[in-house]
Amino acid sequence: MESALLYILGVLIILVGVAVSIGLHEIGHLVPAKLFGVKVTQYMIGFGKTVWSTKRGETEYGIKAIPLGGYISMIGMYPPGKDGATRSSSTGFFQTLVQDARSASAETVGDGDEDRTFYNLPVWKRIIIMLGGPTMNLLLAVVLVAIVLMGFGTPQSTPTLASVSQCVLPAGTEKTACDDDDPLAPGAAAGLQPGDTILSMNGTSIESWTDATEIIRTSPGTELDVVVLRDGAEIAVALTPLLTERYAIDADGQQQTDASGEPITEEVGFVGIVSQTELVPEPPTAVLPAVGDNIGQVANMILNLPDRLVDIANAAFGPGERDPNGPISVVGVGRIAGEVVSLEEVPVASKVQTMVGILASLNVALFVFNLVPLLPLDGGHVAAALWESIRRGWAKLFSRRDPGPVDAAKLMPLTFVVVILLGGMSALLIFADIVKPVNLFG
Repeated sequence: MESALLYILGVLIILVGVAVSIGLHEIGHLVPAKLFGVKVTQYMIGFGKTVWSTKRGETEYGIKAIPLGGYISMIGMYPPGKDGATRSSSTGFFQTLVQDARSASAETVGDGDEDRTFYNLPVWKRIIIMLGGPTMNLLLAVVLVAIVLMGFGTPQSTPTLASVSQCVLPAGTEKTACDDDDPLAPGAAAGLQPGDTILSMNGTSIESWTDATEIIRTSPGTELDVVVLRDGAEIAVALTPLLTERYAIDADGQQQTDASGEPITEEVGFVGIVSQTELVPEPPTAVLPAVGDNIGQVANMILNLPDRLVDIANAAFGPGERDPNGPISVVGVGRIAGEVVSLEEVPVASKVQTMVGILASLNVALFVFNLVPLLPLDGGHVAAALWESIRRGWAKLFSRRDPGPVDAAKLMPLTFVVVILLGGMSALLIFADIVKPVNLFG
């Protein structure tokens, strides 16, 4: 029962975090819009039926039933047609979309509000308004990453032993337990125990786990005089690393492979000990590079989204496994959060760190995704404003008539297609996260 309640708590924490992130995103639009004099009629978190709302001045603030987004309603998002009309006699589905967009935009503009429309703003003000939302997510991500790195720290190996292997198992073996005829591991033969802290090897002071592993890996067959701290007392032991074949590991701790994808092995000294890890706070200079790396990962995922979605569909409807580094829906994020909070063996501090890290990654994803230059995303409005600036600048340069604001309503057919694709992608991710969730915990 306690585990189930903790699981629910993890899901609720993420839902609240997502709602707050969306709310701050919309505030990033709301504040500059009001500062620039645009009339904002609604500020809403969620979609669908309104659950709660209140009106302050000319703006209605509220929460809707489906917490998967949010919006602010600014009057005059689209300019009228070239002839000033919002309707035409043209027919056809896509033309109707354009006409309806213009008509809906015109209906928001009341008498005396003509100068408070979004499309009448200078280009730079419109760009600031539309970038305000993603910027809020970026700032929130920076704050959350700073909390993770500077407040909690990152896991780092220490010279203290977490476990000592009792036997030597060859690389690539599927065995997980020792047999009677398996050779004794050097660490166990030397009498090392979990909890021992290595102080020195052959007179060389050991300050980090890397110091110890470098000596061990380069000293096969050589007896090492090792001093460990055990229960407050220094104990000397004789440790002889065994020459053995191990998988090659790179600087990031990842297993190296050759051109054909096969694991690379190397002959090194081995004693059969594993270090304990502890959270070590990072300096402030580590925050922005970490956020930058996360932005790069999300951007790369978006660029390769079609292939990723094909892989997800194959996993959801077939025997394949999900890529733990691939895209997931809010449902998938909630499941991961629930699993993290319900893990009994994980310390509370590590759980909090993980939850904060998840919210930081979500905000990075919101930042990058909203910059995609397609309507109805913020990046689409920015792209339209930039195109308008280019057109007007070109006309001014060659002393031509001002072409006026870009008729973004003409992009409604493309917007319709984008919305359908986003809806289909969301449905696929949610389905996959239900029937074939990402497995991060084995």
